[in-house]
Amino acid sequence: MDLKYKRIRELREDHDLTQAQVGEKINVPQRTYAYYESGQRMVPPQILCRLGDLYHVSVDYLLERTDNPQINR
Repeated sequence: MDLKYKRIRELREDHDLTQAQVGEKINVPQRTYAYYESGQRMVPPQILCRLGDLYHVSVDYLLERTDNPQINR
């Protein structure tokens, strides 16, 4: 599967967080989060929602479907 979740890594680094810190905040082990970030595992929808909530961005932004990070409410 060679998915790349470039934005989740960029957002993590922009917020000066480690993979372990993000994993703790979204309730997944660091190793699992590392697999998501590297594209070795597909990120489940509920985890995408948690990441969007953590960084205050839309899931579409995380998936690079848009360059607008704003959440439509």
